[in-house]
Amino acid sequence: MQIEERNRRMIFDFKFWRYFTRQGELIHNLNETEMRGFGPRVFLVLLFGVLTFALPEIWGMNTASLTPYMAAGMDDTYLLARYVSLFGVLIWAGIYLSFHLYGAAFAFHRITDMPWRAAIVMQLYVVALLIIEKALNFIIFSLAGFTMPVSILSFGPLAATFLDASFLTFFFNQLTVVTALIIALQYRFVRAFTTIPPKKLLFVLLLIHVAIALFVASFSLMPVEEWLVRFTEGGVPVE
Repeated sequence: MQIEERNRRMIFDFKFWRYFTRQGELIHNLNETEMRGFGPRVFLVLLFGVLTFALPEIWGMNTASLTPYMAAGMDDTYLLARYVSLFGVLIWAGIYLSFHLYGAAFAFHRITDMPWRAAIVMQLYVVALLIIEKALNFIIFSLAGFTMPVSILSFGPLAATFLDASFLTFFFNQLTVVTALIIALQYRFVRAFTTIPPKKLLFVLLLIHVAIALFVASFSLMPVEEWLVRFTEGGVPVE
């Protein structure tokens, strides 16, 4: 009986929402016990993430470049373009979510030497925060009846007002309220599992997020819509 009781205490059930606001308890459990029930939560978060990427596309947000097909009565071409656009969004969702969950967790595991289990749990909450931000933007744009290529919760709209440079607008678009929450979460987790000095850790985290913002800003400047038009038109853009 004592052995069974001891084994029972050494396993905890991972409950996503329970530990969302109880990070200290979660870190303690990851240090002291084994985790159970993590896989299904990962699947649900990723599924919700894919849906969050797909819904704006299905709704018709950011597909203005395809409207001329409908106006010209090219219903088949318009439908094909929408399907191709949705397929591209789903591919991007898979890359984006996988990078932030598995890629970033692997990087933290290798660079900071924190346990893989702790790194993947940390990044699951990072991905959840990014999904919540995207969902909030979708809800706001749906209610307002318009959309923008930048996040309402970021410095992107402010940058677009004062700066006449798309790259800087997309760069500041990556700096949001959620970014600050993510840095705070990662700082708490990494510090609990490594011996990196606090100031150095904070500097490294800030540097990482600035580098990610620069990368995403560069990627955002790629003429995806123009490529989509050329693909569906066989190389001839819509006038």
